[in-house]
Order: sequence, then structure tokens, then C-alpha cells
Amino acid sequence: MDQPPTSQKSGLATALLAVALVTLGALLYAVAVGIIGKIGQWALRSLAGEENAGADALVTWANGKTILAILVFLGTYLVIAIGKFPGLRLDRAGAALVGASLMVGLGVLPLEEAYRAVDFDTITLLLGMMIVVANLRLSGFFRLVSDWVVARAGHPLLLLIAIVLVSGSFSAFLVNDTICLVMTPLVVELVKRLKRDPVPYVLAIPLASNVGSAATITGNPQNMMIGAFSHIPYGTFAGALWPVALFGLLLCVLFLTLAYRGEFLTRERLLSLPSPPTRYHGALIAKSVVVTLVMMVLFFAGQPVAKVAIVGGAVLLLTRKVKADKVYQEIDWPLLLMFVGLFIVVAGLEKTVVTPEVVAAVGRFDLGAPFVLSAITAGLSNIVSNVPAVLVLKPFVARAGDPERSWLIVAMASTLAGNFTLLGSVANLIVAQRARTQGVEIGFWTYFKIGAPLTVATIIFGAWWL
Repeated sequence: MDQPPTSQKSGLATALLAVALVTLGALLYAVAVGIIGKIGQWALRSLAGEENAGADALVTWANGKTILAILVFLGTYLVIAIGKFPGLRLDRAGAALVGASLMVGLGVLPLEEAYRAVDFDTITLLLGMMIVVANLRLSGFFRLVSDWVVARAGHPLLLLIAIVLVSGSFSAFLVNDTICLVMTPLVVELVKRLKRDPVPYVLAIPLASNVGSAATITGNPQNMMIGAFSHIPYGTFAGALWPVALFGLLLCVLFLTLAYRGEFLTRERLLSLPSPPTRYHGALIAKSVVVTLVMMVLFFAGQPVAKVAIVGGAVLLLTRKVKADKVYQEIDWPLLLMFVGLFIVVAGLEKTVVTPEVVAAVGRFDLGAPFVLSAITAGLSNIVSNVPAVLVLKPFVARAGDPERSWLIVAMASTLAGNFTLLGSVANLIVAQRARTQGVEIGFWTYFKIGAPLTVATIIFGAWWL
């Protein structure tokens, strides 16, 4: 009788070993859940006391899956807060994906519920806006605007005002991260040609971009999420928050001017530079601008923003000027992946931890008060970043007495909080990184001395206004 080949024996042994490991893993998981639950119950009984009326409720809450959900949530948010996992090449998007997988793999959230937890309106809106901005950039639109501004700004202060207004206004309707990505190299190149100090002009980009993006639902990722969660009409959202954004842009100019008086309060004029040859696709610029303007009109007309954005993006892909691959390279795929993962991670926590009793307990902090909710949102946004902060606050804000007003406060505070430190938002990091590659260093304290007072002043005004 023929003997099985050695390779078959090896394959059979590997399969048996895999089955044994899976079985062992399942047993260890079951034991771990039981042990963790017992430890949690013992700890809560010790803290609450056996005769405390709330002890039974606390003990019931402390089951194994609940504690596992909390551990996965905290681990995910910790990596997102510090930007990486020590010793591994795991970034924020990877951490969100791993956290989501653990929520499903550990049985905290069934796979079907994980699918339902993803808010595809937010993903669709963000993807559509990224395609639109990619077409505007590839067409040469932003460089054309930059050249037009330079030709008319004869004084350093006028140039600063122009950079603040362009960054802020574009970020109000397009995604602020992409505006920072586009504006930074243009501004650095321009200021160097003019032989001016590049630091204050570069600082103006993220500061104005964060402030301007607070004005509308399409200004930044967290506002897109809030628009999807709250169903606040685009016009209503913009009508409530544009005064806050305008006030913040004025403060940007004021604070930068006072901090760099030698640069801006001077009689010197800007050098007169010959206009460099600019490469652009005229037809694509016209098409991209028209599509963008039509989208803005439809947004304010009350059309679903996600539908308008993805249709607008799809229309712009119908072109003979730019290969689709170039557009795809402009899309921030890791950001979309991070959103999907975070939706699932927070859904797992919400299912196991955010019970009606917990919501009632948090409600005692009077989250309806603008200054209280603003302070909590701003603080949380600077600990774990603004997008995760909004997801954490979602179940509590949704049950507030006036949810629409509360959502507007969260949108305002989470966005403006991004200006507090250099690490406060992705837009800040994009600008710092892009500027560094061109020889301009934006240090933590250089940013903080402008960003911190600007954040405090704008959030106080926003809380008062709302």
C-alpha cells in the first residue's frame, strides 16, 4: 500500500494543529470572559457594598463582554490619541480596523450589527467631496487662485488676510484637510519667492482652515458625521455657525498680526514678482467649478448632501483630461477606513456600556448648557481627536433636551478645539509635515502661542452665540 507523500502528512498535521489552536482559543476566550466578569463583579461589590441598592445593577453591568468592550475601546482610542502603537507599525486607521475586528471577533457585536453600525451617508459624503477637491487641484484651480491673490496683495498684511480668507472660505465648503494639503506648498513657495518670513503665513493656513470649516456640514469630517446623525438641514447648520466662523477668521488675522508685528505692521511693500507660467486645464477648471457651485446650491436647497456629493464626484470622473488613477491617489483612503472602524468600535461600546442608567447619570452634568458641553467636547477632542470625540458623545447628545442645538455646539467646539495645539487636528499635522519638507519648521510652542488663545476665544464666543 502506498504511503502518503510527506507534503500531505505535513499538510494534515498543519490542519490538525490549526483546528486544535482554534478550539483552544475558543476555550480560553470563554474562560477569560467568565474570569473577567467574576473579577469585575467582585470589584464592584467591594466598592458598592452588598447592601447598596445600586450594587445589583452595577454587578449586572460588569459582565465579561462589557469589560472586554471597554478594553477594546480604550486600546483603540489610545492608539488613535498617540498616533501609533509602540513597537508596531500600526497607525490610526489600522487601530480602528483592529478594534472593530476585535469587537466582532470577541462576540461583543454580531457581524450583522457591525455592518449596520457604519454610517454610509458620512462615508459617501466624504468620498464624494474628496473626488471634487481632487479634480479642483489637478485642474490647477488652486494655483490659479493663488496667482490671482498675489497679483493684488501689495502689502504683507494684505497677503495674510488673503491667505486667511482663501483658506477659511474654501474649507467652509470643501474638506479642510484637503485644503491644507493643497494650500501649504503653494503658500510656502510664494512667500519664499517674496523673501518674507514663511512661519506666520504658514500658521494662517491650519488656523483659518479649522475655523472656516466650522461653518458648514461639508467643512470637515466631524461635521459630516454630525450632519448625518442629527439630520440638520445644510442651510440651518450654516446659518447657525457662519457668524462663529467669521469671528474666528477675524481673530486669526488679529492674533497673527499682534504676534508678528515686525512682519505685518510695516511700511514695506511686497516684492513685485513676474508671474510664473502656470499649467492648468481650462476646461477641467470650468467643469469642476460649475459642478462645485451646483452642489452648493443643491446643499442649501435641502437635497441630501451625501447623494449630491457622490453624484458630483461621479460626474467629474467623466473626463478625458485626467486619468481616474490620479484622482484615486488624491483620496484619503486611510481616513475612510478609520471612520468605518470607529463606527463599529463605538457601536460595540454603546451596546454594552451606554445603558439608559449610564445616559441618565451623564445627563446630570447638564449637557444642554452651552459652556458645559463646549468644555467637555473641546477637552475630549484634544485627548482623542475630534472625530472619535463626536462618536463618543453621540448617544448622550442624541438624548439631550434640545438635540439640534446640542449637535451644533458639539460641531463648533470639536472643530475649533483643533486649533489648541499642533496635535489637535489632522489639518495641523498636514501643514506642519508639508512645510517641513520645504524647509519651514512649525514647532509645538510656535503653534501653541497662537492656537491656544484663539481656541479659547472662539469657543467662548461660539458657546455664547449658540
